[in-house]
Amino acid sequence: MPPLSKAGTALAALREDLSGEVLAPDDPGYDEARTVFNALVDRRPAVIARCASEADVVTAVRFARDLDLKIAVRGGGHSVAGMALGDAALVVDLRGMHEVTVHPAAKAVRVGGGATMSHLDRACAPHALATTGGRASTTGVGGFVLGGGSGWLDRAFGLAVDNLIGADVVTADGTLVTATAEEHPELFWALHGGGGNFGVVTSLTLRLHELPAMSIALLMYAPERGPEVTALYRELIASGPRGASGAVIFLTAPPAPFVPPQLVGSMLCAVLLTYTGPEEGVRRLAAPLLAVPHEAELVTDIPYADLQCMMDDPPGLRNHWSAEYLRDLPDEAVAAFCARAASMPVPTGTQHILFPLGGAIAEQPDGYPVPYRDSPWAVHPFAIWEDPADDERCRRWVKDVRADVRPWSSGAVYLNFLGDEGADRVAAGLGEDNLRRLRAVKREYDPDNVFRFNHNIKPA
Repeated sequence: MPPLSKAGTALAALREDLSGEVLAPDDPGYDEARTVFNALVDRRPAVIARCASEADVVTAVRFARDLDLKIAVRGGGHSVAGMALGDAALVVDLRGMHEVTVHPAAKAVRVGGGATMSHLDRACAPHALATTGGRASTTGVGGFVLGGGSGWLDRAFGLAVDNLIGADVVTADGTLVTATAEEHPELFWALHGGGGNFGVVTSLTLRLHELPAMSIALLMYAPERGPEVTALYRELIASGPRGASGAVIFLTAPPAPFVPPQLVGSMLCAVLLTYTGPEEGVRRLAAPLLAVPHEAELVTDIPYADLQCMMDDPPGLRNHWSAEYLRDLPDEAVAAFCARAASMPVPTGTQHILFPLGGAIAEQPDGYPVPYRDSPWAVHPFAIWEDPADDERCRRWVKDVRADVRPWSSGAVYLNFLGDEGADRVAAGLGEDNLRRLRAVKREYDPDNVFRFNHNIKPA
């Protein structure tokens, strides 16, 4: 940090110049503003700039550079690693910039850098349009897209980055640029999976797709039926349409109206089948699963924006996640996945998840830094708990899940599912050849690695 007098003068000027709020550690509201959903994350930024416009973002970035502060960027704040915050850093808080403008005729949408999936999905719903979003309504659109973007619609519409048309970016020197296939094309390429390494993305333009109907079949089984129904689900996805997706999820039975009260709090194996069509379509697809004796059943039409809320991660709990992307899913892998459910921490919010890729994901050009595109299945241990005494048990379970399925791992991984797992995992999430190219882009747009609170790419 510079001398206190210089910092104080600069902070006073930032408060004067920014149309949004500026918070320092002694200010009321600072602790609330530095809180993220994952209770394991507790960081103390030097300054939080709650930006209301692109001009505010430019001002905040230049302030940070003048004081030699590193910069963290907060969109939705849903990074499990807490990448929205940095100790002794400036946080560019974009949550006030959540405007969503839908262009139905063009089938495109412009999304502010602070918008969440809920902002995006509910703005598009009246037009019967949608694009691939995360599996939770509270996820920030910006970080989700820049990290690649996998969700319930990706088998139908591709990864989120496959639908990226353009982005407005404030780079490390405080310059606002527009990145498209024609303008700043190398930066545009890097934003297709390279995360927040290259600047503050103040808005994105995304391609939309027609989605007149959405439906689900959610079936819950006794855990011992896990291998049987997982194999059935695998075959259903292999033979079904691109609009079929979902997951197998071992979980603690929730207090939902369709769950028998005596099962609440116990472990069940759920199969969630999602479908980009009406209820009769998903019921037809789910027929083999419906024929297996089950404990709970919900088959219904559902607005896509409501489906997005079904797996929302409650704030204030402790989170530790990871993933392994698989090159195939033989019976042995199914058995290993299901067996590990026996040690899953229950009752907690923890979920043991297996979900499909394929479809439109695999059909898109393989030119972006998303090396997991060809993986047909992914295992996602998603540990959520409340008691700090369970920290070691839950972390160990996530590690054990990865070890169990590693014999079938492709080695590639989706970085948005990871915390801080080291440089080798970052390379696995980008691809070695892509990483060399990304380092060159980083050198051009952020040579001093100002934007380092991310799955970091060092400048070449």
